[in-house]
Amino acid sequence: MKHQNEIPQHKLPMVIALILGAIIAILNTSLLLTAIPHIMKELSISESTAQWLTTGFMLVNGVMIPIMAFLIEKFTTRHLFFAAMSFVAIGSVIAIVAHSFPLLMLARVIQAMGAGILMPLMQTVLMIIYPKHKRGQVMGAVGMVISFAPAVGPTISGIIVDFFSWKAIFWVILIVAIVDLAFAFFTIRDVTQQANPKVDILSMILSTLGFGGILYGASMAGSLGWTNSVVLGTLIVGLLSLVFFSKRQFSMEHAMLDLRVFKNTKFTLSVVITTIMFGTLIASEVLLPMFMQNTLGMTALQSGLMIFPGAAIMGVISLISGRLFDMIGARLMSLIGLVVVAISSLFFARLTMETSFMYLTIVFAFRMAGLALITTPLSTLGLNQLEYALIPHGTAAMNTVRQVGASISTAVFVSILMGASISNGSIFGINVTFGVMAAVSVISLIMGLFIRDDKRELETREV
Repeated sequence: MKHQNEIPQHKLPMVIALILGAIIAILNTSLLLTAIPHIMKELSISESTAQWLTTGFMLVNGVMIPIMAFLIEKFTTRHLFFAAMSFVAIGSVIAIVAHSFPLLMLARVIQAMGAGILMPLMQTVLMIIYPKHKRGQVMGAVGMVISFAPAVGPTISGIIVDFFSWKAIFWVILIVAIVDLAFAFFTIRDVTQQANPKVDILSMILSTLGFGGILYGASMAGSLGWTNSVVLGTLIVGLLSLVFFSKRQFSMEHAMLDLRVFKNTKFTLSVVITTIMFGTLIASEVLLPMFMQNTLGMTALQSGLMIFPGAAIMGVISLISGRLFDMIGARLMSLIGLVVVAISSLFFARLTMETSFMYLTIVFAFRMAGLALITTPLSTLGLNQLEYALIPHGTAAMNTVRQVGASISTAVFVSILMGASISNGSIFGINVTFGVMAAVSVISLIMGLFIRDDKRELETREV
């Protein structure tokens, strides 16, 4: 790994450039949600076709993440960052001039290629340039971005499309990308180690088929059902591809994605728990607006306003929990957070037609506070277990598992909701679904009891 004197002394400017890039990447996943009806009308396309602008982005983004460890070892930090931001900018330009769906879809694919690079690259660089006893606070800042950016995306795009064309969204992305590129030119330094690994085409094909198949199958399962031939076919192809991909990685001297990271118990436990919690987060952000609009008759604006305070609270507590991690470790905070998430799930499992907007907002904010106490500390604890050479593989593996887990969780919980609602109504369905989430949270809490902090690290911090 790079010697200590090659780590930039003034880290903050570099961190700002990286986090701004991550914000752009995350906003890209949610900015189009409120603009899709306008795009459908202007391009004369159906809703199912328009949804590919978000589904396709998610698939490409998900396929890019597993190969990030290879890219980080192949190319310098600056080359990767500038390539990623250039993809985002070029995709935005194509979207601005697009007058047909295929061209707009191409723009989204190019943007997704850049977005898939930015998040793992940021996490890897931050883990390298900061010593273990300071990683908590910087990962707290990352947690704030991850929690807050998706929530404000639909709000920002809603305001933009109300006053301007949907293409103005891409103008905003383009301008911010150019500003960040200019700032990064003076602040980004090469801090990752280049091992110049050989390109393993078979691993890339298996990775694409595996993760792409599972992500696509899970995303289609919510609408087509798990027994649909397309869903089953893509899931089977995905699973088989992942089996062969895993075997190949373990047999290679220099793996594209080094799965040895999962041999570390603390890392694996942190990934499993945070993936489950991230899955329940995404699922609840999908199910609650559906319940509010379809059952309670509330507006899309109200559902967005319900989510916003919770996202803001999660962002603030992510910062706090990151600092606390550097002082007291992850175990206590994560256990408290898991209890909070379980309790909030029980509160959401007793919804009625009289449930108020305020009730939903308060319980959701309570839930998000608990999640902030889980994700930031456990993510940092897990990555702290890895030696420097494995950090790129750890961040890639962690982000990949979360992406797949969130997609599968959402599909499973939507299926539970639909199945329970058929004979007993939507209120019964939403209550059963959150009851299952409560049970899953309790299982995660039991797993959390096996978490152990790094005592030597804590003793060093106290000194």
